[in-house]
Parts: sequence; structure tokens; C-alpha cells
Amino acid sequence: MPADAPTILATSGGLRRGSWTEVEFGPLVLHAIELSGVTGRAPRLCCVGTAGGDQRWFQAWLSAAGQAQDITVSHLSLFSMPSTADMAGLLLAQDAVWVSGGSVANLLALWRLHGLDHSFRRAWEAGVVLGGISAGSICWHVGGTTDSFGPDLRPVTNGLAFVPFSNGVHYDSEAQRRPLYQRLIADGTLPDGYATDNGTGLLYRGTQLTETLSEIKGKGTYRVFRDGEAAREERIEPRVLPGAD
Repeated sequence: MPADAPTILATSGGLRRGSWTEVEFGPLVLHAIELSGVTGRAPRLCCVGTAGGDQRWFQAWLSAAGQAQDITVSHLSLFSMPSTADMAGLLLAQDAVWVSGGSVANLLALWRLHGLDHSFRRAWEAGVVLGGISAGSICWHVGGTTDSFGPDLRPVTNGLAFVPFSNGVHYDSEAQRRPLYQRLIADGTLPDGYATDNGTGLLYRGTQLTETLSEIKGKGTYRVFRDGEAAREERIEPRVLPGAD
């Protein structure tokens, strides 16, 4: 069931501890599915764990969450080989895709090696809702801040750039994130962009930000832009989703 426009929900959230399962899909993931417009059947959600090394135990947790929440979960893996010969076909058959966190640098390298960058663009243009957390948020942008290279955060600037902005994730929870993101925008390493506190997300329709969302009350989202030789930050108050904590 395609969305009515290319849609991305880029977040610093999406999962929470489950009642009957280890984790459950939170309001941000459920909203990504809702954006697809699917009705009359269980929604189809493909989970992509490249950034974390396609860990089978985590895939099992997500499958259990889907079973408990009446969501048909599939997985697209690249380790130790692709899990399907038709990765584009798998993505195009979904209502939504959720990309987990981890190393965005490794994710981008492997996706390009296997041609997944082109497959994701086909899915996005066809109306499959693309979403994710952390690495799964930065990847859709021009770039952002990452711990892919070590504990001291560094820029990543070779994102898929489906949207023409940079992205700052975990903006309120990791001390290096906010100052580095602003510094990289101020010096031109990254273009202007948007940042998310934990539990919030950015909704893009086409290549424009149309709304910000939160599954935790009181959290914020931010526009960060270059202003002369410095960066400025403007808070965007997110809409709180049903079921928010």
C-alpha cells in the first residue's frame, strides 16, 4: 500500500520495552506504518539491521514484537550474504521499512556495495514509507554526526541525500552531539538541517519537512542553520503522538 507521496520518518526513537516481548514498536514506528495508508490486513514492515551487523537475536525480538502487535515483519539482511536475490522486490512489497541504529558509515558502504541505495530510492519513489532510528535516520540525509569511527564523534557526509539536509540524532542524550553538529554546520562541513531529541522524529513528504513528532512528552526537535560564521538553533515543537510516554 503506497503512501500518496515519497515519505521518510527519520527519528531518534521508535522502540520501547515490551510488556510480553523484549521490545515493542512504539508510536513512531506505528505512525510510519499508518502513513502508508494500509487498511484491511496486517501491515507489512521490513526491518533492516545492517548498521548493527544483522544480529539474529535482535531480529527475533522484532519478529516477536510484530507478532504481538499484528504486524507482518520481514528482515533484509546482508550478513553473511543477502537474505534474498531480489532485494528491490522485497522492499517494494512492503508498506514501511524500519532501519535500526549502529554504524551509519558501515551501513552506507554495504548498501552501495550491494546496490541497495538504488533499491531504497525505487521504494521511496514508489511510496514505501522509509523510517529508522539513529544510523537509520542519518542515512536518508546528506550526513550528520556519528560514532562509526570511534568514541569521539565525527562527521559523515556521504549519506543517500534523499532529502537535502543534514541530521543530528540523540541531540539531548549524548554530550558531544549538539556542539559538534552546530560546529559542522557553522563551518560548512554539513548543510543546514534538523535534529531530534530521543523519542522524536522528522516527517518528510517529498524532500520537504512537513511535521515533527514525539513519542515522549516534553522532547524537542530543532532546525539548525548557518548564520554568518556561526550556527543558530530554533526549536520546533513536535506533535505528541497517541500512546506517548
